[in-house]
Amino acid sequence: MSFKAAAIQMCSGVDPVKNAASMARLVREAAAQGATYVQTPEMTGMLQRDRAAARAVLADEAHDIIVKTGSELARELGIHVHVGSTAIALSDGKIANRGFLFGPDGRILNRYDKIHMFDVDLDNGESWRESAAYTAGSEARVLSLPFAEMGFAICYDVRFPALFRAQAVAGAEVMTVPSSFSRQTGEAHWEILLRARAIENGVFVIAAAQAGRHEDGRETFGHSIIIDPWGTVLASAGATGEAVILAEIDPGAVKAAHDKIPNLRDGREFSVEKIAGAVAGGVAA
Repeated sequence: MSFKAAAIQMCSGVDPVKNAASMARLVREAAAQGATYVQTPEMTGMLQRDRAAARAVLADEAHDIIVKTGSELARELGIHVHVGSTAIALSDGKIANRGFLFGPDGRILNRYDKIHMFDVDLDNGESWRESAAYTAGSEARVLSLPFAEMGFAICYDVRFPALFRAQAVAGAEVMTVPSSFSRQTGEAHWEILLRARAIENGVFVIAAAQAGRHEDGRETFGHSIIIDPWGTVLASAGATGEAVILAEIDPGAVKAAHDKIPNLRDGREFSVEKIAGAVAGGVAA
């Protein structure tokens, strides 16, 4: 069965209460347009570079306002609400970058902790060390929903195609990639990476994004996007500001893509041997 999916673009600030209110307004807008699955971006609850200030307002899962709001919205609207991720305080003093999928009754159907930490130094002077504060996840899941088999990733995970391939082999028809891509890396790689993950696995990709200049000074790329299994962009947003984008998702298109290009079926085990460089007359022994 086909369903209408929405990706919510936000510009989250440092106050979780204000961000929760923005999320609620945009999710209701998406539902009013017929969306039965709505995804919000990575770090919906707060973007705050000052980690001491962030820790001062973080809550555990049971007391987090974004988790509470997501559950209430799903139940109120009778839809699936996917909080792309929010920062959750852990008992050991570290933080989880955790996504939540809520069913129409408000219950949590799935949690996903971002597996790959963004520890990079960019040419423009930006330096990120997520692993200094966040605990990496270690488990990928494919969730069977009434309308599709869904896989999960967050932002930097998109650069690790093995994660997507494993979920596609396990039956995922829709891959979700809520993100907070930096402007520099987004300009270079955002769309091409997401379209590649869709094409090479023959799946839909839904990626809600943070967008614009944030209160903490960072700048995110935006361009929330929904892509079909053939790599066609079904909907996209702009570079800045809030947005709601929608697209009809037909899981039957996944089978059609696999029938045309059966690369999941045709994958083979192989070994990799590292050998010496070429020499005159052939390959060195």
